[in-house]
Amino acid sequence: MSKKNILFICLGILLSGVGGTVMIFMTEPTAKHEGTSKETAMLVDVVQVERGDFFPTIKATGTVQPVEDIMLSPRVNGQVVRRSPGFSPGGFVKKGQVLLQIDPSDYQNVLELRKSELKQAEADLRMEMGRQQVAQMDYELIGDSLSPEKKALVLRQPQLESIKAAVQSAKAAVSQAQLDLDRTAIRAPFDAHILNRNVTVGSQVSSGDNLGRLIGAENYWVVVTVPVSQLQLLTFPSKENEKGSKVNIVNRSSWKKGSHREGYLYKRIGALDDQTRLARVLVMVPDPLAQEMADSLGRPQLMVGAFVEAQLIGNEIDDVIRVDRDYIRNNQTVWVMEDGKLSIQPVEILFSDEQYAYINKGLKDQDRVVTTNLSTVVDGVGLRLKEDSVSTSQPVGGPNNQGN
Repeated sequence: MSKKNILFICLGILLSGVGGTVMIFMTEPTAKHEGTSKETAMLVDVVQVERGDFFPTIKATGTVQPVEDIMLSPRVNGQVVRRSPGFSPGGFVKKGQVLLQIDPSDYQNVLELRKSELKQAEADLRMEMGRQQVAQMDYELIGDSLSPEKKALVLRQPQLESIKAAVQSAKAAVSQAQLDLDRTAIRAPFDAHILNRNVTVGSQVSSGDNLGRLIGAENYWVVVTVPVSQLQLLTFPSKENEKGSKVNIVNRSSWKKGSHREGYLYKRIGALDDQTRLARVLVMVPDPLAQEMADSLGRPQLMVGAFVEAQLIGNEIDDVIRVDRDYIRNNQTVWVMEDGKLSIQPVEILFSDEQYAYINKGLKDQDRVVTTNLSTVVDGVGLRLKEDSVSTSQPVGGPNNQGN
């Protein structure tokens, strides 16, 4: 076979293959996509809000401090001869209770000596009063007119004044000796909790020595810091017998869950904290050791130096809607479900505490606030509630809708 015939045969086979391929592609059936673009309303949870009056809670932290905190010291010298069992670290003592007794013997002797000196001075005064009468009689018999200075000498006025002064001095000496004797009994100046003790029976003490540390058991302070802007929501007493805003004290690291102590705002310290630039306030906690008041019995005890949480109950905020802070979205907006669709509502927040935002504009009473976090947030997107969901998804309009 010639080369020319072979060439024609190869060309024919190639053209037949190309033609067959074209025919196959031209007659291929077209696939249709149905239902893939259908989108469903997003499944959400909502809460229905109500307008009302609420008390915000301002949470702060602070340190427990004693109201009364003293170093006990003697005012006289001597040897300790007796110690009260209550005067020990951790002990509790009542106001006026004798904690230590210094040997009173020397001071009793001094008192007796001063009393005898007083009696002698009073005897001298009585004798001088007799001399005064004699001098007066002599002056009347003479009948001469003397100058006031000479008359005072004749009537023994300087002697009388000297003896009266001696009597007053003797009385003061007796009073001082009695005072020193009384001071040999060292008493508790207030109802106190003993933190430490530095002496015992047999110790020799001098005026000014550190005998121990006492703190008052009637009240403790909790020093807390709060933002200056939040002071307007708190009430401080204007008189000593008044109480400020209520405060709940919680120690989450040491107390049982749900345990707390109650106190009240006492004073506002007139200087900001140097480090945080926050306002410092004092919270008064009565009966911190839970020993005296009936409503404190069984409650946890406060410990000096403990770091605690203070929940300050603020003044009532009127006619607002309270919403959990987690439901406040970007740019201070709230997601609201209206007629099955998402409505992004800008709101005006009057105040926020740790848990809630108090809104005075932007929401209406009975609005349904969306609590579910959505992956697609577009104003007008379709929503449905979980309790209303059905097994088959229904398509909704809008190119930006996305099934959830």
